[in-house]
Amino acid sequence: MSEILFEEVPCLDLADFISGDSSKKAAFVKKLGEAYENIGFVAIKNHGLDQNMQDELYSAIKNFFLLPDNIKAKYEQPDKGFQRGYTGKGKEHAKGRNTGDLKEFYHVGQPLDEISNDDTVKEEYLPNVWPREVPEFKDISLKVFKTLEAAGKTMLQAIALNLGLKENYFESKIENGNSILRSIHYFPIKNPDDVPADAVRAAEHGDINLITILMGASADGLQVLRRDGKWIPITALPDQLIVNVGDMLERLTNKKLKSTIHRVVNPPRELMDTSRYSIPFFMHPRSEMDLSCLNSCIDENHPKAFEDCTAGEFLDERLKELGLKK
Repeated sequence: MSEILFEEVPCLDLADFISGDSSKKAAFVKKLGEAYENIGFVAIKNHGLDQNMQDELYSAIKNFFLLPDNIKAKYEQPDKGFQRGYTGKGKEHAKGRNTGDLKEFYHVGQPLDEISNDDTVKEEYLPNVWPREVPEFKDISLKVFKTLEAAGKTMLQAIALNLGLKENYFESKIENGNSILRSIHYFPIKNPDDVPADAVRAAEHGDINLITILMGASADGLQVLRRDGKWIPITALPDQLIVNVGDMLERLTNKKLKSTIHRVVNPPRELMDTSRYSIPFFMHPRSEMDLSCLNSCIDENHPKAFEDCTAGEFLDERLKELGLKK
């Protein structure tokens, strides 16, 4: 496939893929492949997450992050790698950096009561932690989690077809996967001189998981690094979701699909005293998924670039690099 230098992230209609029209479905898969092999990001519409759900979740997370730091800290679990509940300000940093990002966030994972006792992953996952001070947080978080998970499953079907795999290739690998809904607050900075000079809202990074799904309305300030070195702003309408390739998918496809470096830049100095909220859904597979490069993605011009490993091993390694796990 020829190289394309996108000036903006392509927008696709997920309804085309599930329409039952084979030509529309094939066109969706082709355009998705072009985007993921070049810039690693797309915007999608008709994804199932309505505006009321988005508004309800944003309202709930704003109410939580307005709580005093000592109250929020009750829901922090550093001994468990911060995989559920709250993570305090500056605790996470990008790979290769020591300065913490200017953010705090809250993790929601798979609801354990919806996983069969016969499924071994149930023993691997931690129970979710719910803030008593914001009772509405639980129901809307789980509703959004399951809605984005369903959209992610559909996207992975299209990705599988683009790779020449069976449409259901990922299905068993993502069933009850180790996915995370992360509600982020980029907190106000009263005096920019009080933070390290190199501190940013989110330093340049790639995502760990298979794919990331982000509400379009929260993409302001997000930039993606194009292969020619130019930073491209991610702009999306409120009714769109941003869906990007993560490191696990890049690894599986031997860099055929691009996990593109991206960042969240600081606003102008005069606006540093404002909050920004963002809610990405990190779609992870089950820990036992084999991330060994697909044979179909290896050839003379594209030798195998990664050592074999499982999704669980890769996640563990990356959490340590981010400072979230010892």
